[in-house]
Amino acid sequence: MITSYQLDFGLIEIFEDYIKVTMNEGVTVSPKHNCVLLEMVEKHFKNKAFLYLTHRINSYAVDPTIYLETAKIENLIGFAVVSKDPRQKKQTKLEKAFFSKELRRFDNIESALQWKDKLLKKNHKPIF
Repeated sequence: MITSYQLDFGLIEIFEDYIKVTMNEGVTVSPKHNCVLLEMVEKHFKNKAFLYLTHRINSYAVDPTIYLETAKIENLIGFAVVSKDPRQKKQTKLEKAFFSKELRRFDNIESALQWKDKLLKKNHKPIF
């Protein structure tokens, strides 16, 4: 891990090629949270491909329209939802309808990170 930020709505951890977010219990994720994400992207992933990983260990709500804006982040290659909660399968399907990039749910972080590596390899564009 490169660094982390404990914010009022959750914990943001920055890694070499992904950002891991663990929202606090009871939060409602809304478009205002995108401003924070954009700041993190600008600071840590400027001109560098990365994955957004949400570790859903707490119960919270997501306004799915947030994904319309999140998908506009050019260097975001995908969105991984990590949760063993079976209700997250339905939630992830709903969220995917609003997100124009890759979005998948995983039971564990290791599987999500393997997927990230595949996406990075697939999205790698050689510089000439």
